[in-house]
Amino acid sequence: MTVSIVRFGGSNCDRDAEAALSHLGIDAEIVWHEDGLPAETTGVVLPGGFSYGDYLRAGAMAARSPILDEVREAAADGVPVLGVCNGAQVGCESGLTEGVFTTNRSARFQCEPVYLRVERADTPWTAAYEEGEVIEVPIAHGEGRYEITDERLEELESSGRVLFRYCDADGEVSEAANPNGSKHNVAGVLGEYETVAVLMPHPERATLPDVGGTDGQGILRGFAD
Repeated sequence: MTVSIVRFGGSNCDRDAEAALSHLGIDAEIVWHEDGLPAETTGVVLPGGFSYGDYLRAGAMAARSPILDEVREAAADGVPVLGVCNGAQVGCESGLTEGVFTTNRSARFQCEPVYLRVERADTPWTAAYEEGEVIEVPIAHGEGRYEITDERLEELESSGRVLFRYCDADGEVSEAANPNGSKHNVAGVLGEYETVAVLMPHPERATLPDVGGTDGQGILRGFAD
């Protein structure tokens, strides 16, 4: 099993993802986007950072890289794909998941720990948690506000494709607990397949015991499970 972490110009969380996955005993390697996915790829991470300087829209240019065609094909074949922060923006821009991430309500970059409520516990990305469990994972973004039409969001929610919501320490979902203004406090969603997910918070930064806690481990264990 080898998880390919796709590096674009401007990616800066690829090594974090590699270290976190390796800590969990999951083989991972960083792949330059122009080289394509290795044949032995059994999972894909679209990491955080500022691909192409976030010009046009965050993730928009990386989403046009030819490797995303391979990623979409792999996803259709059941290969698990996880987009984190900038990778979540790339995931939305490339059509892996619905919606878009745009400028924070505060109009500034935000880097802080947040609480997430697990909305489903029966997906590869949430099987390590209980439904309704609250975990603490950091954010670091300037364009993390999730937006989607009310109609499409209703369809996502009715089909159980909302994975995480921003909440307080007690699991209450409110505007006060929403760090960036995301619609309905959405922090992570599933794509067409339950093996495809994007989320704005950084689970790789909450995986190593000596660096920021371990609440994010369960998300990354989705590659092994």
